[in-house]
Amino acid sequence: MATRLDRTQVVDTALRLLNEVGLEGLTLRRIAKELNVQAPALYWHFKNKQALLDEMATAMYREMAAGAAAARATTWQERVADAQRALRGALLRYRDGAKVFSGSHFTDTSHAPGQNEHLRALVAAGFTPGTAARASFVAYAFTLGFVIEEQAVQPMPGERAEGYDVQERAKLIGEEYALAAEVGADLFTDYEARFEEGLRAIVAGIEATMGPGVRPQ
Repeated sequence: MATRLDRTQVVDTALRLLNEVGLEGLTLRRIAKELNVQAPALYWHFKNKQALLDEMATAMYREMAAGAAAARATTWQERVADAQRALRGALLRYRDGAKVFSGSHFTDTSHAPGQNEHLRALVAAGFTPGTAARASFVAYAFTLGFVIEEQAVQPMPGERAEGYDVQERAKLIGEEYALAAEVGADLFTDYEARFEEGLRAIVAGIEATMGPGVRPQ
């Protein structure tokens, strides 16, 4: 008997396989094999891999929104920071999660309520709608790029990719480039603290250059 597929089944399988094989190993052929169907059967639902990635990113966002805690932020700075912490957490739940998100677009409007509420809070704090959107994008771009780099070193919790041993890196670079050798720990360890440090810098930069009361350049 032929297996009857729906989009949700394909996406759920793809997300599960993503944690096993990563984005590079996630092929339509591999997904079809897991579902016990021929690869052409998937094309009834997704015309290509990017269309599937778009749906996967949308599903990841829905998971994040469903698990979001009630807003506790009392300032716009806290709201921006909390949104990025939630995004990072959602991306880290999947191997190459940030790469899946990068360049994808949502396939429905499930993101609109949360986005609208976020923008409403920033406008109430004194941003214009356009500046609120651009400020949010700056913070989003930081988080996405940070997690792409983080997952290159730590693909999943408890894993560490080859080539990022701090001591081996220092020996390889050598004493001739002592400063470059010294900063390995700052670059490739303690990502939680590094993210928070970078997030503070992003929020402070938004406040200084785009925040309420700042004249546009």
